This record gives sequence, structure tokens and C-alpha cells, in this order.
Amino acid sequence: PSVSRGTILHGKAMSYNNFLDANSALELVKEYEETAVAIIKHNNPCGVALGETPMEAYVKARETDPVSAFGGVIAFNRPVDLAAAKEITSTFVEVVIAPGFAGDALAELKRKKDLRLLDVGPLTKVKQEGFDLKKLVGGLIVQDRDLGVLPDLRTLAVPTIRKPTDEEYAACAFAWKVCKHVKSNAIIYAKPGQTVGIGAGQMSRVDSVKLAAMKAQMPVKGCVMASDAFFPFRDGLDAAAEVGITAVIQPGGSIRDPEVVKAADEHGMAMILTGMRHFRH
Repeated sequence: PSVSRGTILHGKAMSYNNFLDANSALELVKEYEETAVAIIKHNNPCGVALGETPMEAYVKARETDPVSAFGGVIAFNRPVDLAAAKEITSTFVEVVIAPGFAGDALAELKRKKDLRLLDVGPLTKVKQEGFDLKKLVGGLIVQDRDLGVLPDLRTLAVPTIRKPTDEEYAACAFAWKVCKHVKSNAIIYAKPGQTVGIGAGQMSRVDSVKLAAMKAQMPVKGCVMASDAFFPFRDGLDAAAEVGITAVIQPGGSIRDPEVVKAADEHGMAMILTGMRHFRH
């Protein structure tokens, strides 16, 4: 299942940017077995959440950053029902992507004449493979897709004195999957099943840490932090501690890892090392 093979059910023609954002949104929600929603703007997530229902997941995703969610591209990994559709039509949305739409939901969404609706069909599990291609002037560069999947986080290295709680493990597992789809330097603040702050695309990691806190619309204290690559200095940990982050998931691999782990210990943080980075460009 993919955006390129989906069926446009309603709305204006999809633009180049619509397709890019729709692809990013769909690939993100495909990461989760649970009911998930992602809201994308300018090829970066501005809210991701899990829920018992599509409506709950959408509302939670929108809560992350309601201002940025305005005019966003939304992907569901479950068919859209009427309750979710009514939430969508309560504000301005560019595109909705889903593996189906209930009849009454489709009627509700079609009240918005320009809203693009893209049905990608059932999200059946297939073997993930292929390449990422980027255009250069006069050529292309190719790399393998970022398809690495972590095992149970409890099997990964924890270099800190304090070990993560069950809730921190759950939040870290959720946040790590989001981090993969955020432009580097990527920092995610999250609680189990909901992003709280997203720091995307900054040129220094510590600035992404600070941006995630600045963007947060909900309390950050007690959240976890996911980082798509290692921390080159302890400043990122210090900045996260200032706003109440309690646990960190990151690849490790910096020559200053001992200094970074020491900072986590000083702040009473737990840390999980994945040994795998994302580093989306």
C-alpha cells in the first residue's frame, strides 16, 4: 500500500508537495500496529498519536501543536469513521489519507469541497525493501531505505544507574518510531502514545532539544526524549533535564558518551542505547 497507488476520492488535484507530505504521513502511521494518526507539515510531523479509536488518535495528535496542524496532511492507519470525520471538518485540512472511509464519514468530509481524500486500501503487511533516491543537479544518489527495527527495548543497553520504568519504555518505543520520520537533527518529547514536543531540522542537536520544549503545548515534565543520532556533548541532556525529561532513547556512539551518560546520571535520567541511528535528510 502506498500513496502512489491510492485512489483520490474527492477534492482538488494533488500537488507535488501534497504527495510528498502524504507519503511521509502514511509511512509514519504504518510503523504502528495500534490505531495511529500522523499530521504532517512541510514533510515533518507536527503531531503523532495512538488511540482506542481513529478520533481519539487524531485529537491527541492535533493537541501536540494545533497551530502547525492547521492546513496539515493527515494519515490514519485505520478507516476513517464519522466521529473522526467530524473532528477533521472542524478545522482546515489539506489532505486525508486512510485505508478506507466509512460511508457517512465520506459524506461528512465531502462537505469540504477542496479537501483531498486519498484511499490507499488495506494496510496489509508486506516485506519492506527498496531504496531512497535524492535528486542532484545532473544526477541521482541512492541509499537503502531506513528499515531497521529495534527488538524489545528491554534487551538494549542501559548505561545509566537508573533503569527505565515500564511507562518510560513504552514512551521510548513510541517516540523512537516517530523520530525516524523527522528531519535531523530530530528530537521528540513524548509520553506513551502521544508526541508532546517535536524539535525538527535544527543545525545543532541542543537547539532541537530546546525547540521541542518551546513547541510543546502540554506539560513536558515526566516525558521521555528520543534523539535520532548521538549527543555530541552533554548540553542536550542538561537542556532536557531543565524541562523535566526523565528518560532518553538515543543511538550512542559519540566519543563523549561517558560524559553524556554522566549527565544523565546527575539528573536521575534513565537512558536506552539503540546502536542504530536514523538521521533523516
